[in-house]
Amino acid sequence: MADTHLDRDVLIALQEVMEEEYPMLLDTFLADSDARMKQLHKARDAETLGATAHSFKGSCSNMGAICLAQLCNELEQRSKQTSLEGIEQLVEEIDREFAIIRPLYEAERQRSLAGSATVRRF
Repeated sequence: MADTHLDRDVLIALQEVMEEEYPMLLDTFLADSDARMKQLHKARDAETLGATAHSFKGSCSNMGAICLAQLCNELEQRSKQTSLEGIEQLVEEIDREFAIIRPLYEAERQRSLAGSATVRRF
């Protein structure tokens, strides 16, 4: 299931680049994602909705959250249309996808912390 939601190659590359800071990067992504989800729910106009979706799409892409990035892209494109009818369902879909990936990133964080603790012992 994780491979349909996360690009493991992206996470491996990020871990190699970030090294000991990798868990903090994951924490930052989750906290930032929480804030963006709140912004999506508070958005009252197409411009705010589109801008939030655009920035969320970028961070999701950078962090390997494949499906979430695609949904944010769809929301960004839909926000440019005249009618925003049905947009709530798309935001709910984004909510559901984030609910799926959050524990995956939390598990990744725990895995990386356990791995770095093991490496430090030697």
